[in-house]
Amino acid sequence: MPELKRFLYHAEHTHCYTYFSIRGDFDPDAVTALLGLTPDETTKAGEPMYFRGVSRGTYAFSSWDFGRCDEYDVIVENQMRKTIAPLLDKVELLKKIKRENDVYFFLEVVPTIRYDEPVPILAPSLDVMQFCCDTGTKLDIDMYLSCPDGPQDGAVLELGN
Repeated sequence: MPELKRFLYHAEHTHCYTYFSIRGDFDPDAVTALLGLTPDETTKAGEPMYFRGVSRGTYAFSSWDFGRCDEYDVIVENQMRKTIAPLLDKVELLKKIKRENDVYFFLEVVPTIRYDEPVPILAPSLDVMQFCCDTGTKLDIDMYLSCPDGPQDGAVLELGN
């Protein structure tokens, strides 16, 4: 069983960000050229991977992340729409990428919620769901909870290696 390590985390306020991600066996530079969009971040399979400054081996797959929206809106579908807006006229190109490569598409939604503030509304709108259906994009929600007044000054436990 992995060792549990203390990890202190305190969010000043509830917030959320969204982005679109392609992951799998592909060349991120070729995707950038095909879509004509500048990604926020890319990784290539086989590149060194670091987490908090510690080497964690190499990436097992490539990724292409685009459209990060940090403009928090309690109605998160508005952030989702901002993320996918530049991709709406690229649906056929995205389908081509998926046909020609072993890849998965994700619409990432990453809320951090303070226990003492209103929670964001995470339901996607019909137009966001239509884009996801048309492109085979999975909705991935990674939710975090901030408990600043919890035990040990907001300490939470994190799985360590």
